[in-house]
Amino acid sequence: MPGDLIVPDAAIGMVVFAHGSGSGRHSPRNRYVAGVLNEAGLGTLLFDLLTPEEEADRSNVFDIPLLADRLLEHTARIRERPECAGLPIGYFGASTGAAAALWAAAEPDNAVAAVVSRGGRPDLAGDRLAAVRAPTLLIVGGRDPVVVGLNEEARERLRAESRITVVPGATHLFEEPGALEAVAGHARDWFTTHFAGLRRPGG
Repeated sequence: MPGDLIVPDAAIGMVVFAHGSGSGRHSPRNRYVAGVLNEAGLGTLLFDLLTPEEEADRSNVFDIPLLADRLLEHTARIRERPECAGLPIGYFGASTGAAAALWAAAEPDNAVAAVVSRGGRPDLAGDRLAAVRAPTLLIVGGRDPVVVGLNEEARERLRAESRITVVPGATHLFEEPGALEAVAGHARDWFTTHFAGLRRPGG
């Protein structure tokens, strides 16, 4: 699966993006967030969770175990790359991609340092939420009440450190002035805080 990998010099961690339904590695919103993370010394990987043929079957878009398996495959590949060796790894998930990120983070042998969800559907991770060990930030728009409620329900099932951050005046896609900038700032701060002290030796 094609992907876009950026690893800044002296990177302090890697963030793997899990896109939502109908989106992919070219999502302008996620690419903007990735740019902000790169400026903060965080590496990023944006890739397509599904092939165009798979996306044509809408059931695949909501097949959270399938999406999580793809995320786990790319996570394993990242860990094998010399420029990423020893770096803590986090997930940034949007929409259904947030559920895939949390599902993957719940794998017992998958060490994930932090998870951020943007306008996500973490509730779709179901019973897997209780097994997530990574600190999780759930970012939702203040004008997206249904998703706010679903995130609140999901947070109650999380046992790891978690927080809900509401971006005032933002709708589901965070298209309002300043909304996406707020998302990127919250994500950057969450990852840098939870990656601190986890750098590779000599990094």
